[in-house]
Amino acid sequence: MSETAPSAAGDQQDQGASLQKIQFLLSAKDDTSRFVGLALLKSVLDNTPELRTNEDGIVSLWESIPQKFLDRLIRTGSKQQAKGTNDMLDLAVSVLHTFTVLLPERSKQETKLVNRIPQLAACLLYCSDDTTRLALESLVSLVNQPEGAKVFDTIEDLSTLTEIAPSQPLVLDTLFYAWLGAMATTGDKKALSSKIDQTIGTLVISFKGTDGVTLLKFLGNFLPRLDPELLPPNPKWLTPLAKFVRDLVVSRPTADGRAAFANLSAALLEVYPIQAPQLLFADNFDAKSSTTSESPFAFLLVNLLLIDIRATIPTLLEQLNNPSYSATAQRLTSAYNVVSNFMGYLLRTLEALDSGESKDTTWVMNPDLLLKLRTSISETMSLTAEYLRDRWDASIAGAMGLHPEARTGAANESGVSHFTLAWDSKSVHSSQDQLILAAIRTLAIWLREDDGEQLRKEAAGLSDMFVDLYQTSSSPEKGLDFRRPVLVAFEGILEERKGKEAFLENGGWQALVDDLVNIFHASSTLSDEGEAARGVEIVRNLLQIAEAEQPGTREDWMDLVTKTAAWAVPDQKQPPMVEECQVAVLQLATTLLVNAHPGLRRRYTHSTSAIIGIATQLRDKVKKDKGLVEALSDVLETLGALRQ
Repeated sequence: MSETAPSAAGDQQDQGASLQKIQFLLSAKDDTSRFVGLALLKSVLDNTPELRTNEDGIVSLWESIPQKFLDRLIRTGSKQQAKGTNDMLDLAVSVLHTFTVLLPERSKQETKLVNRIPQLAACLLYCSDDTTRLALESLVSLVNQPEGAKVFDTIEDLSTLTEIAPSQPLVLDTLFYAWLGAMATTGDKKALSSKIDQTIGTLVISFKGTDGVTLLKFLGNFLPRLDPELLPPNPKWLTPLAKFVRDLVVSRPTADGRAAFANLSAALLEVYPIQAPQLLFADNFDAKSSTTSESPFAFLLVNLLLIDIRATIPTLLEQLNNPSYSATAQRLTSAYNVVSNFMGYLLRTLEALDSGESKDTTWVMNPDLLLKLRTSISETMSLTAEYLRDRWDASIAGAMGLHPEARTGAANESGVSHFTLAWDSKSVHSSQDQLILAAIRTLAIWLREDDGEQLRKEAAGLSDMFVDLYQTSSSPEKGLDFRRPVLVAFEGILEERKGKEAFLENGGWQALVDDLVNIFHASSTLSDEGEAARGVEIVRNLLQIAEAEQPGTREDWMDLVTKTAAWAVPDQKQPPMVEECQVAVLQLATTLLVNAHPGLRRRYTHSTSAIIGIATQLRDKVKKDKGLVEALSDVLETLGALRQ
């Protein structure tokens, strides 16, 4: 031990002397001494682990390097004229990379380091492969800081990055973090939007002749995160980008390729809802694909996504806490979103054909392929319903296979009791999982639009989940909003007797009525068209129940009549959707009164009179809307007859 201590002390003295020599060389007036000092510094940092963990020492060494000397090395090395200039460039980039890794976070945002970003970007075309990698890793780290993103935003010419992007994926990471950071710091959003538009266009050209997988992955991740104000409104690169997707789909893509085209297709449909459906689903695409296929592209795209869902969803539950779950869930979420958008596109096409609105509108594919697709979608939605049931049981109802008596008890949340012992993802609860929302949205549209009785009966078994998700979505802090998809799902489910029974048994009536009453009474002072639209959908569902109930309206449902009668008619004119919601509530209250037993109805005489007064006032307000006037006249006539 006595021999070790002097040896360690000697090493520290040697290291201190070496660092002093390096700092002396770096402070010299001539560049040769500085170059030698920089080379020695790089060697010491690479071979002295204890120094690399000494924050104060690293900061001191960084401060001793003249920044103008670093810039001169990079600039000289980028000229490729004098012999050995590449060595200068390699050393400068390597030193910058080392300090980018070792400096504490506070120092990474200081101007001495972030102001090297333009030089790092400019030198890329002259670097060796290893030095290019180090330069790009440094850029990714620096632009991930607010100050770094701000400096990167000042670079006018990004061609050195876009030129090498097909062979250097870190270029796309650099752009991703730099642009997301610039969104929060830029003072000129129009200029940033123009730069993003131009750069993406250049990237699309650079990737021509490749499969474009890395570009598609980048844009599929970036575009949905982009501030809508910065989104180029109608970019020229949309069509060639869609061609990348089309070529990839018909070329038997790898797993990476499937994820890339699924995520980008979903992203385009989200951020460009007008242009993207035509580019992805229409069969009159004007940019010919390099690979031909007998089937329309929309059929190939949707069919591939459905196959992927069916192949993955049965084993997804066991992957919940695997590191791979996040990427798998993102891919499936995108697949569901593309399928649901395709359903919407089909419906719009059918409506346009029926109404004769557009002479140019044609069917997406022939009837035989549509039938095949319908069968495939129905099978996929059946598996989806099964997965949702299993996932909900595992996360809310308690661990699957566990005897109810072994559960520790029930927790109460938003009035819904559920067991506390559960299996679910450690990071994302099922009610916060985008995959669950996308799956329910797609299933809901199919339940409403397709007449498959079997699937509707299967989905009726999900009523407890739908009601629970609806109630938890009523609190903004809960995150994801499931209310509209749940309402759409119930439109289909309530077509079946079993669906009506499941809806009522699981508290569906009360959950929807509570929400409707809140929307209705809030409309006295607020004109929220989004809330009003949901109110109309609620009434549509509740009317299915109220009109079919035998032998008549249940007594506890009449509470809605009382609350409707207590509503205050607003004085000011309101948007048509808000007024439509108000009229719909009056129609629902009228239906409840009409179907009630005469003895029960007589107890609500005063409420009936109040509703007649409300309908009269409302009719005067909406007199320019013939449809609403007619509906209110029916309400007044019906309620007037009940009082006689």
